[in-house]
Amino acid sequence: MAILNIRIIGDPVLRTVADPVTEFGPELAKLVADMTETMEDVDGAGLAAPQIGVSKRVFTYRIDGVEGHIINPVLENSDDYQPDHVEGCLSIPGLGFPVRRFRATRVTGVDMHGNPVSIDGEGMLARCFQHENDHLDGVLYTDRLEGEDRKAALRSIRNANYDSVTERTTTKRAKTVGSSFGGASFGGSGTAGSNFGNAG
Repeated sequence: MAILNIRIIGDPVLRTVADPVTEFGPELAKLVADMTETMEDVDGAGLAAPQIGVSKRVFTYRIDGVEGHIINPVLENSDDYQPDHVEGCLSIPGLGFPVRRFRATRVTGVDMHGNPVSIDGEGMLARCFQHENDHLDGVLYTDRLEGEDRKAALRSIRNANYDSVTERTTTKRAKTVGSSFGGASFGGSGTAGSNFGNAG
């Protein structure tokens, strides 16, 4: 396993719709293992493959002791919403804003072996599923902000000081990065992930 570099906002891969996974085998298993280790290293709640430069529909998650991965996820959301909660993103370090999310989510897909998976989540788990699935569609949580929150987020990202925040974050993470996944059949470039309890 390896701890991988997490891509930061501005990387085109974060704005690219990820491709479905069609090949299952050792490379996919390594990708899932590396993503899980990377997510744990930065204390993230979830991590989507584009965040480590792989444009494939895969994400890992870890919320309140519930952890795993989903490949080619499909979400079914409830009609109602949960109270707004501050979200952060590993690809937008140092920022956090309240985001409106559906109260409950059922995610279906497969695991790294191609076996069917179906998980029901509410609260933070549902929020994580929605956040990570957005990454697979090239959507960042800041895209879902409205009004003053959206203006504040865009201002912060444009702000010259934000460049130093991302530089410090990248430098700090680089100390724990072991190696980068080469791409192989999982080609692509980008980054995204979420850390809800510790925004950034």
